[in-house]
Amino acid sequence: MAAVPKPVLLGLRDAPVHGSPTGPGAWTASKLGGIPDALPTVAAPRPVCQRCGQRLALVVQVYCPLEGSPFHRLLHVFACACPSCSTGGARSWKVFRSQCLQVPEREAQDAQKQENSLAAEDWCEGADDWGSDTEELPSPQLTLDFENNASSAKDIDWTARLQHLHLQDALLGAAPPGPPGEQMALPPGMPPFLPYYICVADEDDYRDFVNLDHAHSLLRDYQQREGIAMDQLLSQSFSNDGDEKYEKTIIKSGDQTFYKFMKRIAACQEQILRYSWSGEPLFLTCPTSEVTELPTCSQCGGQRIFELQLMPALVSMLKSANLGLSVEFGTILVYTCEKSCWPQNHQTPIEEFCIIQEDPDELLFK
Repeated sequence: MAAVPKPVLLGLRDAPVHGSPTGPGAWTASKLGGIPDALPTVAAPRPVCQRCGQRLALVVQVYCPLEGSPFHRLLHVFACACPSCSTGGARSWKVFRSQCLQVPEREAQDAQKQENSLAAEDWCEGADDWGSDTEELPSPQLTLDFENNASSAKDIDWTARLQHLHLQDALLGAAPPGPPGEQMALPPGMPPFLPYYICVADEDDYRDFVNLDHAHSLLRDYQQREGIAMDQLLSQSFSNDGDEKYEKTIIKSGDQTFYKFMKRIAACQEQILRYSWSGEPLFLTCPTSEVTELPTCSQCGGQRIFELQLMPALVSMLKSANLGLSVEFGTILVYTCEKSCWPQNHQTPIEEFCIIQEDPDELLFK
């Protein structure tokens, strides 16, 4: 009997972040760009590029508590925005996980027991139940906070401010973490990408709206540049129940993986993030041994599982005004501790693991 596929949630760019939100309204929000927010008892991550020494820029912040867990849970993905590090690979990317208890301290001993018994699909339960802006407790999903998006809020002209910024040399080595509960202070040499909230949709909601015309058009361009027979690629079928059936044609494995990727995202081309805790990643190119030889958790020694990935549509949204800063990638696969372990009284973010798959043809996603 075939295994039931794990639910997949899609992250989409939403409204811009206005002002400088603080408190729970900041760290329970998922966003792209801007500056990282810190949980109340955990220092904000402040990583630097292992290649050039510059401060890494925040790519995404994802608030993702697990159902049945007593922890608030936050993931930060960073990358180096310096043009010279665009091909820096893992040395120019960092992923951190932060957690803090929602429950009284006396219940801390039971926390890890609950973590070990988490169901993989629990995070996605109630994905359609967004609640209201007045609810005090965030729901266990990519939680958004629109409190700071009110029409009365004063818009900040980030573009004008960024125009006056310029790159400066940063000190080599790791920068010290920021104080718990506060946002990271921006260094003068690394302005953030413009911040936007991330809203969430269930991938299944797009199943009835699949249109492969755009995917086929992109693949024809790919074929013209690479000399690949499109009648072979396009002979593969797509079914609404998620099963993919391939005809026995002679197709290079890399082209087959690429086409599978294109078909899957055709229903929602604007997705910038895919979330499926303990699910399966959507590979853009043939996976290497990195996927089967994942390093264990640095804290508990446990295995790591897939949690989320960043998508090509995000690349064009990570541009700084008139600074020539950008991040280039095909997809970024993020793997985290399967136990989501968190030592008692721990106050610094735990580094997780990511795999960078380069875009086989960057022009397809511009």
